Amino acid sequence: MKINTKALALSIGIVWGFAIFLLTVWFLIMGYSGDLLAKLGSVYLGYSVSWIGAFVGLIYGFIDGLIGGALLGFFYNKFTK
Repeated sequence: MKINTKALALSIGIVWGFAIFLLTVWFLIMGYSGDLLAKLGSVYLGYSVSWIGAFVGLIYGFIDGLIGGALLGFFYNKFTK
């Protein structure tokens, strides 16, 4: 059985991007310091625990999930032949 690589990549990209966005917004609304979440700034350039950082994380998370999902689908299809 083969996996649709494009659909997997898109769905993982959307989920990962919104996960970072919602987690950042949650930290801002609840008033948490976000020290652990701020470490994403070392991976995603320009990211910080702020309102602008939430959108930066959304974009980087989407791209990161898109690439990761595409690789996962590609290798799954390659090794299940």
